[in-house]
Amino acid sequence: MKLIIVSGLSGSGKTVALRTLEDAGYYCIDNLPLGMLPELVDNMVDIGPQPYDQVAIAIDARSGVDKSDRFDEIMRHVSKHPLELKILFLTCDTSRLLKRFSETRRKHPLSRQGLPLADAIQQEKKLLEGIYANAHLSIDSSNLNVHELRQMIIDRLLSQTNSEMGILIQSFGFKNGVPADTDFVFDVRCLPNPHWERDLKPLSGRDRAVVKYLENYPEVEEMFESIMRFLVDWTPRFEKENRSYMTISIGCTGGKHRSVYLAERIAAAFGRQRNNISIRHRDLQ
Repeated sequence: MKLIIVSGLSGSGKTVALRTLEDAGYYCIDNLPLGMLPELVDNMVDIGPQPYDQVAIAIDARSGVDKSDRFDEIMRHVSKHPLELKILFLTCDTSRLLKRFSETRRKHPLSRQGLPLADAIQQEKKLLEGIYANAHLSIDSSNLNVHELRQMIIDRLLSQTNSEMGILIQSFGFKNGVPADTDFVFDVRCLPNPHWERDLKPLSGRDRAVVKYLENYPEVEEMFESIMRFLVDWTPRFEKENRSYMTISIGCTGGKHRSVYLAERIAAAFGRQRNNISIRHRDLQ
């Protein structure tokens, strides 16, 4: 039995995640009270594999997360069963959540307690801290549209064909903020910047002219080799701790040239050594 627990902040995309899993053949349950999870799993395991061979359960601020201080205890009970358990946590920055609730005119679940929206979001973050700390995979949907989020879930959660750890290499621009869903961040803003070259400014790190420009600088090669050396040495050690996912973020100023170039090179180098490598350019339009 495969069990995926979907949790996260209201407005971060849990409905999209659940629908994506449902389309993939999962039996989905929304808004389950957290305290009911052990009994539900017990019953599903007793019934047998059909129709409960693949199950996804959404737990959020509506689901009695006042019991979140018991989350570790609940997970120990659930993990006694012979099942493959994954916890997906969706997050989003506060300013983007405020905008989403304003645009949709939906009420935040905790605003019914009389809290202003911004306070309700902060309260929800505190309530969900225990689940977030136990998540196998965290996705920040701040800069993702519905289709990109759906594809991210498919790529990261549903496309693993073996037990090897899934690794996402992503580029980003510091001017747009550091990704929340990341394990390692490498800052490459010290490298020569193609942005200041008139012919290269409109291009990206995937274009041959930018690649040739960056390859002319020894420090770019040194940066690539240093990052690869670190990742080759340390990634297997994290994998030994039964990690299922890892996100490696490469950042430059705008997320268009240097970080894209290095993310592409690192993903290609890792791809020759390992399976389950994916790449994303967060700020590349």
